[in-house]
Amino acid sequence: MRALVSLSRLARRIPASLAAVRAPAPLLPRHIHADAPPPPPPQDPLPFVSRILESEPSLAPSTEAEPAPDPFLDEFLARFVAAFRPELAAVFHEHDRAVLDEMLRLVADAVVCRLTGTDPGPDAAELSDDLWAAVWKVSASVQEAMRRDQVRADLRHYLHCDEVKEMTRFAVDVGIRGSMLRELRFKWAREKLEEVEFYRGLDGMRAEAEAAADPDPAPVRRLTALPKRKGEVKFTMYGLDMSDPKWAEVAERTAEAEAQFVPQEAKPVEGKAKKAEERLLSVDPRKGDPVPAMEEWKEELRPKRVDWMALLERVKARNVELYLKVAEILLAEESFEANIRDYSKLIDLHAKANNVEGAEIILGKMKEKGIASDILTSITLVHMYSKAGNLDRAKEAFEFIRSEGFKPDLKLFSSMIKCYISHGEPGQADNLLRYMKDKDIKATIEMYTDVIRAYAQQGMVDYAQNVHRSMHIAGMESTQELFAINIEAYGRIGDPGQACALFQQMRRYGYEPDDSSIAGVVAAYMKKNQLDQALHWLLSLEKEGVKLGIKTNLVLLDWLSMLQLVLEAEQLVQKIKQLGEEPIEVHVFLADMYAKSRQEERARRSLKILEEKKKLLKADQFDRIIRGLLDGGFSEEANKYYKMMKSCGFEPSENLEVGVKSSIKLRGGPRPTGRR
Repeated sequence: MRALVSLSRLARRIPASLAAVRAPAPLLPRHIHADAPPPPPPQDPLPFVSRILESEPSLAPSTEAEPAPDPFLDEFLARFVAAFRPELAAVFHEHDRAVLDEMLRLVADAVVCRLTGTDPGPDAAELSDDLWAAVWKVSASVQEAMRRDQVRADLRHYLHCDEVKEMTRFAVDVGIRGSMLRELRFKWAREKLEEVEFYRGLDGMRAEAEAAADPDPAPVRRLTALPKRKGEVKFTMYGLDMSDPKWAEVAERTAEAEAQFVPQEAKPVEGKAKKAEERLLSVDPRKGDPVPAMEEWKEELRPKRVDWMALLERVKARNVELYLKVAEILLAEESFEANIRDYSKLIDLHAKANNVEGAEIILGKMKEKGIASDILTSITLVHMYSKAGNLDRAKEAFEFIRSEGFKPDLKLFSSMIKCYISHGEPGQADNLLRYMKDKDIKATIEMYTDVIRAYAQQGMVDYAQNVHRSMHIAGMESTQELFAINIEAYGRIGDPGQACALFQQMRRYGYEPDDSSIAGVVAAYMKKNQLDQALHWLLSLEKEGVKLGIKTNLVLLDWLSMLQLVLEAEQLVQKIKQLGEEPIEVHVFLADMYAKSRQEERARRSLKILEEKKKLLKADQFDRIIRGLLDGGFSEEANKYYKMMKSCGFEPSENLEVGVKSSIKLRGGPRPTGRR
């Protein structure tokens, strides 16, 4: 503030006559936990006249008339000093508090002389015009604040005076209520205040007239110390006496602690630093190198952590891939002051992008710095490794969380259960469900469903039923999906009796037969090769109006193709096409059937379609196609699909490998031998 420049000379203009009294203590470095300065040498107490103001200072008691205390002037000076101090500190931030206090005293002394109209004397400081303009600006705001406070205090007083109370009671008697009554009370209080102020003004005029007739001049009033607000704060909060001096120490320690974690303001990026940042934002994260632009930006700006964080936010808003690359580089930057949260944040971003390799690179750098994984990082690793199917690393992170005494949530248990299931270990997933039950953690119905499905797919029907019963004990009802899963399990092991019984139980629960449950029952009949019973059961369903879906028709097509019922199978294929897009399983069954029946042209037509969709084929489907081709004598096509199976990442069984090689060897080379 230009108006305060003249204050830099005020501290040097302390009157010599007041040096012994006003000389401040030697300036010491001030910090929060500094030791208290030594006490000043004992001096004779000065005669007390007012809390703030007194006449010309003297080391001996004065017998002259002293001015009476002026509470209004004391309050004004206290507020003025409190309001003027921030503006003074903003300009002279390099000075300590003692120098600022002396500057404020000189300014306040000049203000007192100007307000009281007394002669400041030859040793008083002279303020410039700009400084006086700043002083009057602050003084006007202080006077306005004091006026508002006084009006509020007077209104509160007169709201409860006898006259206002009497009029309020009368208004209530005549039926006035609510906001209107409130407005009337304030109106009457304001009228009472105006009346009192009128008579107060008359008293003031009389006092001025008496003062003008008094020939004795008023003594010069001077400041010997900075004014302070009257009284002490006395209040309690949650039973604590906040006026205790110990809370001042707590406030200082809190201010020091806040300096460590309260975000600071980043430096403005201008000039060469701005150009370097623009080059950084234009770098291609896959081909370019952001290091040169970062080094130039660092050289120009001399950044701290808050500046790096602001840069990362701008990079992230422009390009997330570039953000990951820049953030990884900054982990080794000393001025960035990387902590474990920076590492865990990057690991989480890589995990959400399914980039396990990138997350493990960050994890390795964290270990190189000697930073151990915490709970949050371990939770992220559990989800990431579970999703990626890395059971060992997921178990390691999960066990670390439990060893630290942290209670895993449902998401963690769900991730581990899915990881065990994807690894073909439903028993371990079942153990986790029991562990959750022992720890009073209620598993969701989705968790039970996943474990039951995993058991069912492996044909472990008894274990699936045990989990199903545990679910009922936990207070959860069976869903149609669970019934369908159990029926399919009985279909895999070939138990049509249990499959039909469970199907009827599902209907008693009020669920309509769905395609999956019907297909499961048909599959159970197929395992036992009970075609007549299966057809009779399906006819009974059709009489009830139940329509067969694609899954049931696929099971029937599989059955008919194995029985070499070509005509019936082709009719069923037409029915499947009418239901929608034909699945790839249709051509797997047809290729197997046509190859075994040695219908070469039709077999090649299905094989051509399968070759176009080879990426959709599974290992068991490759196995069935190759075995059908070998049974039909199509050794060349069998060898072709054998190589195709290996190229798709599937490992053929030993029996299949022997069959393909022996077929080629017996015929003296791969050649087709089938006939139309």
